[in-house]
Amino acid sequence: MTREDILEQVTQILRDEFEDDELEVTEETTAADVEDWDSLAHISLIHEVEQNFDIKFTLGEIQDFQNVGEMIDSIEVHLGQA
Repeated sequence: MTREDILEQVTQILRDEFEDDELEVTEETTAADVEDWDSLAHISLIHEVEQNFDIKFTLGEIQDFQNVGEMIDSIEVHLGQA
């Protein structure tokens, strides 16, 4: 799975989570860039990403995510691609 494939899947998860099919997501996207992305939405989002990729983030990883790109970095590590 390429990094672009992962970004595409994460984008779809974000679109589903925030019910916005037009949401544009890049590796630089942060919670501040998305309306309604609060702490509760973040928990739900993390859960959906973990389910989609069949992985489990550590609490430290979750706390360290500064943007979507860093989440993708962790996904790659969990998938054995980094």
